[in-house]
Amino acid sequence: GINNMLGNGVGNIGSGTTYFNTVFAKATSAQYADLAEMYCADSEYTPGTVLDFGGTEEVTITTQSHSTQVAGIVSTNPSYLMNSTLTCVNAVQVALVGRVPCSVVGTIRKGDRLVSSDRPGVAQALNTNLYQPGCIVGKALEEYNSTEPGVIEVAVGKT
Repeated sequence: GINNMLGNGVGNIGSGTTYFNTVFAKATSAQYADLAEMYCADSEYTPGTVLDFGGTEEVTITTQSHSTQVAGIVSTNPSYLMNSTLTCVNAVQVALVGRVPCSVVGTIRKGDRLVSSDRPGVAQALNTNLYQPGCIVGKALEEYNSTEPGVIEVAVGKT
């Protein structure tokens, strides 16, 4: 058993030859803020890029406004990474839920629902006249107002 009466519970458990398959705990915390999954992409994409399902691989850069094929946003440092051993030419970590930087354009207010724009890999505020189920990628956590793309924090998957 593990017995560390003076420890603070922080550290590595297991080793390269002896490791735990299941961990039972009352609570956990994470330094980073999103849940992501690895996907094969048709190119290398930078964090904050909005991706669609499709292209020559599993995911590709968005190019259509209000796309219903939207997959998520390229993550910076996911707290939890699913499918982490995926091997392909351009494996990319796609944020599915949580808080990540996102490339945006246009006038955006906190709480606005975000969708893909016609600028590759860039999100914009939802135009409710163009809404279709599946087009929302997240909600804005910051204000933005420019015709040039910039980066803000977004809560991914919050529709």
